[in-house]
Amino acid sequence: MSTAESPLPSLEARIHGLLPALSPAQARIAAEVLRDPAAVASSTIGQLAERCGTSLPSVTRFCLALGLSGYAELRLTLAAETGRTSLSWERGTGSEVGPDDSLDDVLRTLLRADSRALEETVAALDVAALGRAVLAISDARRIDLYAVAGSAAVAEDLRLRLHRIGRGASSWSDVHTALASSALLGTGDVAVGISHSGETIEVLEPLIRAGRQGATTVAVTNYPRSPLAQVAGIVLVTAARDVTFRTGGLAGRHAQLLVLDALYLGVAQRDYLLAEQAFDATADAVTAHRRRT
Repeated sequence: MSTAESPLPSLEARIHGLLPALSPAQARIAAEVLRDPAAVASSTIGQLAERCGTSLPSVTRFCLALGLSGYAELRLTLAAETGRTSLSWERGTGSEVGPDDSLDDVLRTLLRADSRALEETVAALDVAALGRAVLAISDARRIDLYAVAGSAAVAEDLRLRLHRIGRGASSWSDVHTALASSALLGTGDVAVGISHSGETIEVLEPLIRAGRQGATTVAVTNYPRSPLAQVAGIVLVTAARDVTFRTGGLAGRHAQLLVLDALYLGVAQRDYLLAEQAFDATADAVTAHRRRT
């Protein structure tokens, strides 16, 4: 698998990914940066701290949390990113749907949100971590997938894809069966927890148990400092923003699918001939059930 570096995700994506883990003071700074990045880019650190009702050290800690060297780099990065668009970030990403928006506006909002989510996910994804997950799943004795609600459909899609290339996996959306399965995992097995928020207890509990049993644990989440990310051995981060009425909506699902599709293809590449034979055999098995005109 290629380890070529991807461009860094935008500051907007990094800020949204860190929001749940920020202190109240840092969250106020984040909100101000998202509200008017151009104004922040032209402000001194003291002016920003005063507008946010916080201290200079809090602003510095916020910058460090984003992976920046300090406030000077924050201003430079903001200036560069806001210079690439004539619209504010909030409008540019189409993150809000208003009550008076037409259906055409809604469709364009969704398209922008989903396209941005995929682009930012590619930029944010740790390719080295993806490679480790590919190796673990390729060599696994057993593979467990834990997810509920919308993420459960994504987990089931991965299970079916792996099955098509001869890699048996189980997906569990009920916490009781997930915990029972995780209790039987051990060294050489892999458990994958999928949760947009990274806070879903029904996903956290079996992943933690699987890790205690010695299994390799993988988290797929939108928030790199979420509880799920903190308990996993390998973390794969998506970068989707929620649209009004769609918390963890299709942009989040599509970003998850992108990551898991890359994971599946990486596994298939490792044993290409076996995967090709298995895929051909399964395709041939259902040929008679395809209507042809």
